[in-house]
Amino acid sequence: MTIKDYNFAGKKAIVRVDFNVPLNENGEITDDTRIRGAMPTLKHILAQGGALIIMSHMGKPKGKVNPKLSLSQIKDAVAAALGAPVAFAPDCAKAADQAAALKPGEALLLENLRFYAEEEGKPVGIEKTDPNYDAAKKEMKAKQKEFAKTLASYADCYVMDAFGTAHRKHASTAVIADYFGKDDKMLGFLMEKEVKAVENVLSDIKRPFVAIMGGSKVSSKIGIIENLLGKVDKLILCGGMTYTFMKAHGGEIGGSIVELDKLDVALGVEELAKKNGVELVLGTDSICADSFSNDANQKIFPSDAIPEGWEGLDVGPETQKKFVETIKGAKTILWNGPAGVFEFDNFCSGSRAVGEAVAAATKEGAFSLIGGGDSVACVHKFGLEDKVSYISTGGGALLEAIEGKVLPGVAAIKGE
Repeated sequence: MTIKDYNFAGKKAIVRVDFNVPLNENGEITDDTRIRGAMPTLKHILAQGGALIIMSHMGKPKGKVNPKLSLSQIKDAVAAALGAPVAFAPDCAKAADQAAALKPGEALLLENLRFYAEEEGKPVGIEKTDPNYDAAKKEMKAKQKEFAKTLASYADCYVMDAFGTAHRKHASTAVIADYFGKDDKMLGFLMEKEVKAVENVLSDIKRPFVAIMGGSKVSSKIGIIENLLGKVDKLILCGGMTYTFMKAHGGEIGGSIVELDKLDVALGVEELAKKNGVELVLGTDSICADSFSNDANQKIFPSDAIPEGWEGLDVGPETQKKFVETIKGAKTILWNGPAGVFEFDNFCSGSRAVGEAVAAATKEGAFSLIGGGDSVACVHKFGLEDKVSYISTGGGALLEAIEGKVLPGVAAIKGE
């Protein structure tokens, strides 16, 4: 069943969205991309005379109530975007009465799903090495099913529109689908667009294919990096992971972020790139700071010769030129992760250079796919959102889809 074919009139629809938006210290939204991304689906249901039950997570409360991660903070913003009042259920697992009272055209936002450990389905307070872990895991999986069943009981149909969490087999993203018939569960408009964008990159690669991978840790990106080395022509690695590569060759990196237990992994990536004939591009110079602060003193050092008391927070001018040259002429581009601490205005020039180079290549006919919260925030910060081909709302989900993994959130709908 597709969302276009379904008749929502008189039906209650429970919709999984990804409203895990960034908030400042005052609880104000700093980037509402994900909220705006869900609007076509939510407005479509209301316009057809359906009632909405909106569910999402925010942050990582690990099964505990945390007021700083309450979705009550975004209720008014959701209502403004939707153009309709939105009621709030302060406990997502005890919202049956509020859901039952919903009339056509009305909307209800449930409290953060992850205030319940059952949402993620992982045992809490027990290590994997504990002999009782398997029993605890089995018990939690049973609780997860009950939690999903409770959520499903609020509605007549289920819509999955949270691409950002589609790679997780959570209660609200996959397990809940088991409690609806095949004609009463479907992907939302955003999910359909996201899946199509990934297919564009993978099934119709125009070359050269350039991927830009940023981020602080090699370990969190190793799966996608290894997978991309079998697909791309050029791979730019930037951000904090640069210094693990520098250290692997005996470089001096001062106080820069590093994974000392992943030096062999970095060398393995270089070896695999060479074996696959992929041009691996790393930074050669860094804009360094004497403290982790926007107002810190700055100096430029070679990325493998940073003295003590200094840390790399952005790529240097020579590296920026190198990255821009690498991106120039690309026909397919994937960008995930900034080149530095772009949140600091004094250390965002590298990320800006990358973004502008991607926009320039897109203007020349490249298909550019931007994914991951930080990359999306970069694009918006530099005013480039209309100059790239597609901005994905998913980070991990996008990467796993590009790795070729089946996304539980999609498989649950399609019955795979």
